[in-house]
Amino acid sequence: MASKPRAKASAGFGKGKSGRRPVRPKSGAGVPLLAVVTGVIVGLLTIGLIATIVYLQRPQTNLTPTVAGIPCDHLEHSTIHYHAAIQIMHGDTITNIRDNTGIQMDSAGNITCYYWLHVHPTQKNIVHIESPSSLTFTVGQFFDVANQWSNANHYGAIQLDSTHVATFTLQPGEKIVTYVDLNDGKGPTVYEGDPRSIVLKNHEVITIEVVPSGESASTPPSFTFPSGL
Repeated sequence: MASKPRAKASAGFGKGKSGRRPVRPKSGAGVPLLAVVTGVIVGLLTIGLIATIVYLQRPQTNLTPTVAGIPCDHLEHSTIHYHAAIQIMHGDTITNIRDNTGIQMDSAGNITCYYWLHVHPTQKNIVHIESPSSLTFTVGQFFDVANQWSNANHYGAIQLDSTHVATFTLQPGEKIVTYVDLNDGKGPTVYEGDPRSIVLKNHEVITIEVVPSGESASTPPSFTFPSGL
């Protein structure tokens, strides 16, 4: 009879008052697997989105060089956006600025970048000034961009200096006459200085004419900006 109490004591050794072993919680219990996976996916998507935005907004300097301080960016800017018109005349004839000047495309016709000064094909001779900050741009800078773009696309030189206006080379006995219309009600007035130094302003119309030295320049034709510009 003495052996029975010993057996009961031995059977309960190390199991606490209830005789059961304590249950230890598993590592990581209480954190659902779905929440962890979702968090990782959201984090990766956020990083990818930020990287894409940074990539698209960077200047495309490897493919298209900066010209006269103006880069060619992957996206058009809207911080500063206004319009000026440039009319090129030889005699009484207007020669349009080539479509897409300042807008670079790849071999498939996809736009790869925009210079801050460019021309859309549906808006003849209207220069879009679009930059990420408030800067001053000149007619000379536009022609520098146009020249780079034109040569890169194998259209030939586009120049503005004492002997060139766009694609025209002045011949003996020819001269350049420039008019500026600020749309202030005064109409076009003759600009006596270097046309390259003219500052581009909103709704300004600049007419650069090549005429015989002994003749007066033609009165520039009126120019109307489309509604919404």
